[in-house]
Amino acid sequence: MITKSPITILFLIITAMLMQGCIEDGIDTSSSSQPLFSTETVDLGTVFTGERTPTTRLMVYNRHDKVMNISDISLHGGDDCFRINVDGMAGREFKDVEIRPKDSIYIFVDALLPEMDRPIPAERVGHIDFVTNGVTTSVKLQAVGQDVVRLRGKSLDADTRLDNTYPYQVFDSLIVEKDVTLTIPKGTKLHFHDRSYMRVYGTLVTEGTFDAPVDLCGDRMGNVVGEIPFDLMASQWQGLEFAAGSRDNNLSHTFVRNTVGGVVANRGTDIRFLNCRLRNSARYPLSAAHADIRLIGCEIADGGEGVMKLTGGNVVANHCTFANYYLFSPIRGAMVQFEHYDAASSDGSGLPVLSADFSNCIFYGLGTELSVKSFASDNTVGDSENGVCFRHCLFGSNGSDDANFIDCVWGMDPLYGTVRDEYLFDYRLRPGSPAINTADPALTHPDAATDIYGIHRLPTPNLGAYQSVCDFFE
Repeated sequence: MITKSPITILFLIITAMLMQGCIEDGIDTSSSSQPLFSTETVDLGTVFTGERTPTTRLMVYNRHDKVMNISDISLHGGDDCFRINVDGMAGREFKDVEIRPKDSIYIFVDALLPEMDRPIPAERVGHIDFVTNGVTTSVKLQAVGQDVVRLRGKSLDADTRLDNTYPYQVFDSLIVEKDVTLTIPKGTKLHFHDRSYMRVYGTLVTEGTFDAPVDLCGDRMGNVVGEIPFDLMASQWQGLEFAAGSRDNNLSHTFVRNTVGGVVANRGTDIRFLNCRLRNSARYPLSAAHADIRLIGCEIADGGEGVMKLTGGNVVANHCTFANYYLFSPIRGAMVQFEHYDAASSDGSGLPVLSADFSNCIFYGLGTELSVKSFASDNTVGDSENGVCFRHCLFGSNGSDDANFIDCVWGMDPLYGTVRDEYLFDYRLRPGSPAINTADPALTHPDAATDIYGIHRLPTPNLGAYQSVCDFFE
């Protein structure tokens, strides 16, 4: 009789277990054993030609109980614009890629789209083929390329009219020198790269229309993460600054967004904004110090420190919407802030105090609406009269009329078409809003006859910037 030692028995048990594990982990050769994918289409979005797209991840899953052998993974189509990296290895074709049971691998995809010499965006399409147990499955790849004119540290020393055939991408800076006028025609888009800025010493004229606005924004496209688009992100570029003494600026149907500092108007500047949208600034979408500002039919929204800061100067705002639902940090100040509006708030400049008239406007959003709710009448700074006045405006906070607040609507929600948790920021009014048809038509400025969308206000205008209604909430 042969007896086995305990060590021999243990060895046999371990060997049997390993053999059983090898059987369980054997390669599944059934044609029904196929990989699953995190998406059927890898969409790389719209990018400027000549620049590589952000990298997108594709997950390939083995949901089965045995090893899956993908005999061939190959990249096809797209005129060689696409490239892939399979589980850490770059190439166009990969053989015998194994995925353990209940496991997955990563495939990283990006693209470099060549210039096309055409103003209209064009789509490039490719696909990745996976051959598993004799069956071929495919994942589509797609990207849209847009040709662009690139400006690098551009300084304009003569009157210039931009060509709106192609969008522009601005690196470093775009400067309008003193005594020079830059005219931006309707439909022009300027995309500013990280840390770039635009500064106007002379004059800026934009000719946007309701169906072809002028757009100044960042150059990041697609989504930051998940469903959050870069369009909502501030701090993508520095912003638009009007240097001291810049004159005769007229901005029509112009959108300025994604900035660090928004639109800044320095001492002695004058700017006319008609049906403009200034939003998404890490600081203020609009700040002005001792400047002459007119805002007609404008939306000023979403700033980390507030949406507008006024220090002295002369300001007129008619049919404007002031709103703050800034997304990416706590809001650090009142929505609209006032300085140098009387002797007590003087900045020591000796210049006239703030003269401001707000009519048929809406002030509503997160936090405090105004930094000052009681304006003094001591006009000892400079020789200007203190004229800070709100006429027929809607406020979300409770209050009462006085010499500075005339015929105002207090404690009402204007029902914006905004759902912050769903990253929807639409400051048009929903049906049933108390601001619909309740503005004073006698206060509607002639230039405010139509809103940003080209909708006529009269004879029964809405309060705020928008006559058009956010009807998808019906």
